[in-house]
Amino acid sequence: MSQRITKRAKANAALKSATPVEAKEAVATLKKFKAPKFDQTVNICMHLGVDPAQADQNLRGAISLPRGIGKAKRVVAFCQSDVAPKAMEAGAIKAGGEELVAEIEKGWMDFDVAVASPDMMRVVSKLGKVLGPKGLMPSPKAGTVTTNIPQAVKEYAAGKVEYRTDKGGNVHAVIGKMSFAEDALEENLSYFVSAIEKAKPSTVKGIYIKKVTVSGAMTPGVQVKYVAKDAVAE
Repeated sequence: MSQRITKRAKANAALKSATPVEAKEAVATLKKFKAPKFDQTVNICMHLGVDPAQADQNLRGAISLPRGIGKAKRVVAFCQSDVAPKAMEAGAIKAGGEELVAEIEKGWMDFDVAVASPDMMRVVSKLGKVLGPKGLMPSPKAGTVTTNIPQAVKEYAAGKVEYRTDKGGNVHAVIGKMSFAEDALEENLSYFVSAIEKAKPSTVKGIYIKKVTVSGAMTPGVQVKYVAKDAVAE
């Protein structure tokens, strides 16, 4: 049985350009789409010419966007007892060592990001089977294993964005809320694309950034016109 197309989907399809558009127009189009009553998250998806099976082409990292993402994150910090008070001051909801590990082992999982100091990873490694599948295991590559715990807590609590390539070579991330001003969304979009450009693995051959799409949580995607910095046009 064919799926019934809603009036909203029809109206939005009419607003969408069939070809890629400049970042400014892409954001403006998102704002014009008929939307649900809640403040939608705005997402970016970049299709990259990488081979995720190759370890050095499996991108992973974290970015503090210039205009934030409009959402605070709940951060826990695995650290020594003398650092824990500073982590709490910086915005952590819980901070500690063995006792925090024990609490999570018992089933407590009310947090979005976990950061850890390198000396705590031997303790945190016990939680691999619990945190790993949820993408919450602290990792040096993602910037969640660091010697500066208070700074990391501050950045992640403010909404620092983590990204990693999926099996299809795509990178997904949140770049803000639909209530943001157009220039704020455009700035975050450009900043994120620029960060992915800089993260290009040296072993990638051919076109690196193949496609850039932005969308609201409940809107169609809008393809953003992209021209590589080395003048290889998409």
